[in-house]
Amino acid sequence: MKTIVYEGPQTVSFKEMEIPELTEGWALIKSSHAGICGSDLNIFSGAHPRAQAPLVLGHEFSGTMAKGHPTIEEGTPVTVNPLLSCGKCSSCRNGQSHVCENLRLIGIDCDGGMAEFVKVPIENVVKLPEGLSLALGALVEPVAVAVHAVRQGNYIPGDNAVVFGAGTIGFCVGLVLKSYGAKNVTIVETNELRLEKAKELGFSTVNPLQQDVKKEILEKTGGVGADFVFDCAGHPSVLPHVTGVAKVRGTIVMVAAYKKPAEVDLLQGMFKELSMNFIRVYTQKDFVLAAELLQENSMFEKIITHVLPAEEAKQGFDLLTQKTDAVKVMYEFNG
Repeated sequence: MKTIVYEGPQTVSFKEMEIPELTEGWALIKSSHAGICGSDLNIFSGAHPRAQAPLVLGHEFSGTMAKGHPTIEEGTPVTVNPLLSCGKCSSCRNGQSHVCENLRLIGIDCDGGMAEFVKVPIENVVKLPEGLSLALGALVEPVAVAVHAVRQGNYIPGDNAVVFGAGTIGFCVGLVLKSYGAKNVTIVETNELRLEKAKELGFSTVNPLQQDVKKEILEKTGGVGADFVFDCAGHPSVLPHVTGVAKVRGTIVMVAAYKKPAEVDLLQGMFKELSMNFIRVYTQKDFVLAAELLQENSMFEKIITHVLPAEEAKQGFDLLTQKTDAVKVMYEFNG
């Protein structure tokens, strides 16, 4: 079968491998589409603390049921919740398995969905809503992150929001906010190509290299500031802005992962009585809501900018590690 394998820092390869053998409690999925995530880029750089080469990448993927599931018929369109929880730690016992103390992921800690066939636990398989394309099915996982961020932040319909970072997660957060009734959503980004994509999706935009972020946000909010600020960039240069553009008693939601400790203006946070929430992945409910949202809102499809054959494994990573207009890059395994 066709696979995309991480073989070491800066090296991914297209390879032919044997189809995985099924074991009890696991099902076999025939993959259709698999997306490249920020975590995959972290693995590609050699910086991920757990991913070990050789590894079949991919935790954002869709496909059809091949065999091994007790209730889902063969050929049924599905996606997969890639979280592997231990079921024994205090978080799992308290119904919070998404923050399992021993959390692992398909595509990071075991072979993932960038392959023609992938073996997954039967309880992780999620049927796709009727009529949802398999390409959008592979977008369920990042949209679930966005749904979790918005719900965890206790967003209230009608409020305005600022999203830092116009990558896949930033766009997903923005579109989830719009779907849930956001009054105004502003995307802050330095990449002009991605700012054009943001405008295409109907967002207000600010380029901090050319504009005063705080001034622009205050003008857009009548001098009050943003009700909600989402950091989907994960860059230290963003942090001075997040407390500055949030309104008094506003909410900051940290979505992106920071690789190193970074400074936050805690005094400004104190004076404004800001709330700061952190999110990690998503719950099973977030995952199901994401699938439903993708069926309802066709704008999410515009996030998918490139769909490549598996043979172009390296090209996909090049698109996301160089300055291009790429947002969500996927591989297709059909055919």
